[in-house]
Amino acid sequence: MSSTLTQSDAPSAERPAPRYKRVLLKGFGIDLATLDAVASDVGEVVAQGVEVCLVIGGGNIFRGLSMAGKGMERASADYMGMLATVMNALAMQSALEKIGVHTRVQSAIPMDAICEPYIRRRALRHLEKGRVVIFAAGVGAPFFTTDTGAALRSAEMGCEALFKGTSVDGVYTADPKKDATAQRYERMSYQEVLAKDLRVMDASAISLMRDNAIPIIVFSIRARGSFLNVIKGEGLHTVITHDVKN
Repeated sequence: MSSTLTQSDAPSAERPAPRYKRVLLKGFGIDLATLDAVASDVGEVVAQGVEVCLVIGGGNIFRGLSMAGKGMERASADYMGMLATVMNALAMQSALEKIGVHTRVQSAIPMDAICEPYIRRRALRHLEKGRVVIFAAGVGAPFFTTDTGAALRSAEMGCEALFKGTSVDGVYTADPKKDATAQRYERMSYQEVLAKDLRVMDASAISLMRDNAIPIIVFSIRARGSFLNVIKGEGLHTVITHDVKN
């Protein structure tokens, strides 16, 4: 089925309740300038009764794939990238707990002195108790991206959607920062994303989400309050799912 394009969304007259009970937020590498803002956004969603887990990239500290391209042995570079995600996870935990949001970090690489090991049933119990769970260190193995890790954890946690926070408010026909005529897709199918090589997430992650029928919602994490808006079906975003009807 073909995708649906839109350039703007009309504001709703009412403030609807959240559409999802449990979600995973996938964010890129964070910095101190955005840390507290993202934590506040997550806190607002949790306050609405939504169970939230997170996967945060480590690109602001170290990019394994980039360093491998410069000659570093790939597995070692990837492990270093995983350590960067743990650092970001701990920073986000601190920011969340500072505003009263109970948070647990679970690492796919055991680091008992600083966080919990990844244990699926324990993570589920944390979510049921209203705690935010941050999954760090990807899948614990090289050659897999944090996108794939986010898709895997979404499936394992039984999430109803994966929210991909980016620097733009959805998926576009071209880079909206460079092309003023670029149009935003309102809805797309997994297959379209793969066929058009749009690089929303890596192909393994998209395929895993498709196989588990978990929608991907792409939105701008930089816009204050956007996470809560999109959870309620408002604001600008792109939904990636199975069949798309015009």
